[in-house]
Amino acid sequence: MDIASEQLQLTQIFLSYAYKRSLDMRDTGRRFVHYTSAENAAKIIRNREVWMRKSSVMNDFMEVEHGMDCLTFAWNGDNGDRFKKALNNLFPNLADELECLFYAWVPQFRRESYLTSMSEHEDSEDELGRLSMWRAYGNVSGVAVVLNPTVFLTPSVALKAYTSPVAYFTREQFKVEFDQVTDAIERSTDFLRGREKKDTLTWLFDMFRFALLCTKHPGFHEEREWRIIYSPKYEQSNRLKRCIVTIRGTPQPIYKIPLEDVPDEGLLNASVPGIVNRVIIGPTRYPLDIRETFIELLEQAGLDDAASRVCISLIPLRTE
Repeated sequence: MDIASEQLQLTQIFLSYAYKRSLDMRDTGRRFVHYTSAENAAKIIRNREVWMRKSSVMNDFMEVEHGMDCLTFAWNGDNGDRFKKALNNLFPNLADELECLFYAWVPQFRRESYLTSMSEHEDSEDELGRLSMWRAYGNVSGVAVVLNPTVFLTPSVALKAYTSPVAYFTREQFKVEFDQVTDAIERSTDFLRGREKKDTLTWLFDMFRFALLCTKHPGFHEEREWRIIYSPKYEQSNRLKRCIVTIRGTPQPIYKIPLEDVPDEGLLNASVPGIVNRVIIGPTRYPLDIRETFIELLEQAGLDDAASRVCISLIPLRTE
């Protein structure tokens, strides 16, 4: 089995939910979209960078705790017993090693995980955007930056930051997904026994890390969110830059993702011309002025036919 085939099989075993969602994005041709204020969108395009914020200061104050609750519920129940048995059938004491390693890292992931979010975008939303997202993130001058999906769905370790879909699961729904992973491990016993124990432990650990950071309360399901995840204490990047900024009166550390390609490490279409598909100006008092500004910003960033890529949403939403 070559390396690519082996990596694919491991992904299908341990990250099956993310794998299936990624295939769906590719097969349907959907794009992503980032809803934000016009001010922030202008900074992204002008500075060629995206900010990642700590999970503890995000909108949903239970960002990490809900994932931890679901994971603990599955691990400590009958489902967890079957999962642990499957692991120990691969290598002696693998379940205990996973538990000790992961729970030792949980405090770090709670306090030192940085995220940036985007949503799935439908073709039908090209002209108007999504009303619920304008209400949640538009403020008085909202902008939706529609993004080409290639860079997010192509594996690369260039940034040590990784894209993952959010799973909107209740405890019971999470448990069902947990059982499916157990089934996959049991079906793949011979394959996994042929690998190094430490490599399998790493895949299991990453599976738990993404479950912790990318499981969200079902009440947020309409956002159809994907996240870019960075855990600097776990895996340090020399390309993401840390700095202190003040956001809505709160000083806080952030990491900046540079919007530039790293072709030697498989990071392509990350520049503004490669990643920006279109811009939708949300409900605001000054739509024409904001549209004119974004056309100029995109032209300066090297985007062809910028004028045809910037439209004004006509949703009659009062923003003030």
